[in-house]
Parts: sequence; structure tokens; C-alpha cells
Amino acid sequence: MESVINTKELRATLPKIVESVRRGEQFTVLYRSRPAFRIVPIDEMDYPTTPLKKDPLYRAGALGASSDGLTSESHDNLLYGSP
Repeated sequence: MESVINTKELRATLPKIVESVRRGEQFTVLYRSRPAFRIVPIDEMDYPTTPLKKDPLYRAGALGASSDGLTSESHDNLLYGSP
């Protein structure tokens, strides 16, 4: 089933939308009353299965200085979770 929602509703109900998508529902998101993008369930076959330690971006070196004072390892943990 596909539903049409606007960006305000998406922001307000994101956790509910995520659960609906996990159950198979699809959404078309409107931005300024025009279709902007679709949210569809991910096909398990399309999901990346590369272990994080082999992901070239996972342990990439820093490209610049962090403005928040965190280390690159802290950022990795925020983005990917602890290995």
C-alpha cells in the first residue's frame, strides 16, 4: 500500500513511518505540494553485507578538524555504533 504524506507529517511521525515501512508500506513525500521522493522498504538482497571493518569509509582518516571536539573514533561510533 502507498500513502501520500507531506514533509511536516514526515518530521512529526518519523518513528511511526519507519515502523510502517518495515511492515511493507510505501510513502510518497510531498514538498510544497509536489512529489519530492518516495520511501520504500529496503530489499534484504540490496542491503549492504560488508562487515564494517572492511568498509573503506568506516576507518577513514580525518579530512579536517572537528568543530565539536570529538575524535574520528567518536564520530564512527555515533554513525555506525560500536564494532
